[in-house]
Amino acid sequence: MFESVTLSKAGCLKGELRPPPDKSISHRAVFISSIANGTSYVKNFLSARDPEATLNAFKALGVDITERKNELVIVGRDLKGLKEPADVIDCMNSGTTMRLLLGVLSGCSFFSVLTGDSSLRNRPMARVTQPLRLMKAEFMGREDGRYPPIAVKGGKLTGITYKMPISSAQVKSSLLLAGLNAEGRTTVIESVKSRDHTERMLKTFGANISVDGLRIKIDGTNKLTGSEITVPGDISSAAFFLAGAALVAGSEVVVKSVGLNKTRTGFLDALNNMGANAAVHIDGDHRDEPQGDICVKYIDGLKAITLGRSDIPALIDEFPILCVLGLRAHGVTEVRGAEELRVKESDRIKAMVGELRKMGAVIEEYPDGVAIEGPQELHGAAVESHGDHRIAMALSIASLIAKGQTIISGISSVEISYPGFFENLRRLIV
Repeated sequence: MFESVTLSKAGCLKGELRPPPDKSISHRAVFISSIANGTSYVKNFLSARDPEATLNAFKALGVDITERKNELVIVGRDLKGLKEPADVIDCMNSGTTMRLLLGVLSGCSFFSVLTGDSSLRNRPMARVTQPLRLMKAEFMGREDGRYPPIAVKGGKLTGITYKMPISSAQVKSSLLLAGLNAEGRTTVIESVKSRDHTERMLKTFGANISVDGLRIKIDGTNKLTGSEITVPGDISSAAFFLAGAALVAGSEVVVKSVGLNKTRTGFLDALNNMGANAAVHIDGDHRDEPQGDICVKYIDGLKAITLGRSDIPALIDEFPILCVLGLRAHGVTEVRGAEELRVKESDRIKAMVGELRKMGAVIEEYPDGVAIEGPQELHGAAVESHGDHRIAMALSIASLIAKGQTIISGISSVEISYPGFFENLRRLIV
């Protein structure tokens, strides 16, 4: 793939598309199928770099995975049947892979080491290793297990009750997966509801798990049974085109078969609160993960909104494109309580502020978010992705409303979650 792309102001966006399969659900489908008993079938798996890191990790742990057209066949080995890897496991750029693996491997009776690329090696892991250590897990790593590479000495775990200081689906999922292999019961208490794909899927595979508001309980010695999973379209990937339709005059875009899990639809709520014309049609045939179609038509006069800490978990991945929307909304759009975004693939707050300023934007940066007064006009500029797929895609949408040409470098990062993004974008531009 080329390392840069040149884009210009668009006339409008018109058409339909199917976004790539959901990245979060693709990860979890491989995790849970691999530690279940029997054969599982994962349909519509996302073939992109992050989920493939998870796929490769479980192959290294001895799981038999066959890749067919639009389907994975996974012969689960149960947690007790995973084998010691012969080499260090490379999680590449995938924080989900590493954090969830720490939970799985901490209860396995062997030694393993996890590493990743330069970006992942500088992302904090203490939020996972600290509570896992309360369960008697043993780790060694840089800064006492705060940063990768991290060595895991698997052993017997004990269930705990853990109140999470910051809501994180990755931390929650890691603890629940460790709880499957722990003695007694593990209870995770969230401060704000985060995406619940792990809980839903564990229940589908037969885990003894219960959810009561913000409290999730799971019993050890669970036996999971192979199942069939169909991965819906990724709403976080669809968000860029939905935002494009709301921003570019005369646009109308329909995204098909996209996941509509309520813990992931915060971006749709934000769009509607900004006054966008967004219509949702729910398909009632999918019991585990609701999905359907979304149509956004351009409407003049978006309104500014304020988002706080309780809103962030449901739209954590959409922050970059929300910044672009805020530039065209009337009033001051403010996002706070999002300091976790500073330790993603990039410092997403700093990156979006810096790159949009190159395009003429006026943005106030806070330690935990931004404030943007709109509407503002943008001009084309040379900008960069900072190796972050969501930054690259958000800047691509910003270029459609900027005067002149915008050159975006580092676009190969888009392969992490949306390999066909630029092809779909060009197809919609009229």
